[in-house]
Amino acid sequence: MLPTVYVPHGGGPWPFVELGSGDEAGDEALAAYLRSVGQVPKTRPKALLVISAHWEEAVPTVTTSPRPPMLYDYYGFPPESYEITWPAPGDPALAARVRSLLEEAGFHTAEDPVRGFDHGTFVPLKLAYPEAEVPAVQLSLIRGLDPAEHLRLGRALAPLRGEGVFIVGSGMSFHNMRGFNDPRAHPISEQFDAWLRETAVQAPAERDARLTQWARAPAARLSQPREEHLLPLMVVAGAAGEDRGAVAYSGRYAGVQVSGYQFGA
Repeated sequence: MLPTVYVPHGGGPWPFVELGSGDEAGDEALAAYLRSVGQVPKTRPKALLVISAHWEEAVPTVTTSPRPPMLYDYYGFPPESYEITWPAPGDPALAARVRSLLEEAGFHTAEDPVRGFDHGTFVPLKLAYPEAEVPAVQLSLIRGLDPAEHLRLGRALAPLRGEGVFIVGSGMSFHNMRGFNDPRAHPISEQFDAWLRETAVQAPAERDARLTQWARAPAARLSQPREEHLLPLMVVAGAAGEDRGAVAYSGRYAGVQVSGYQFGA
């Protein structure tokens, strides 16, 4: 059974374009963690299934292109931001398997044959898998962003872990755009991040119960005014099943506290 991970993917085209966050040590620490994610599975995965914060649909939707294009879903960055490449192949067979598992669990599903890799996928995975040889499929979030529904989504995907698929949730444990690089936001981010770090290591039943009620946590809505960057954590925690979590990374990015998590060995 491969592990599952939730990673903070930074901002926009970082670190492939210099954005001047003012915290070079924190930036490099996060980039080093993301580079290490490719070594988390003890055996090389057959494929990657990525749940990115940057894709929401009415029903869970998978990419089916055998050669996904790039989707530069950010604006106002230097020209080189739109020249980044990560030419990993798609995996239509895995996409079909994902749909089958989800429909068996009672979800309606859909596919998208033209959508490319958004920056929630290509930024962290260009660091983790720079050779871009492992096939990758993206899975959308579900509009409405119900945490219990995303935990259930993850539970339906758990069999993939025994089939060589590395499930990656990509978001940010703090995502209040007004707080980045604002010194006043660090104590706010730390309050919520401390709760997340405590939650991730709980026994699975308690972990999932706490995640379902995440909005009651200290500074929750100040840290996540809209929770799309947190919901990938629910999916990978659901896919973890009875495997306990561990804090894989904790540090500053753009002046705020962010963290990454691993579930399973």
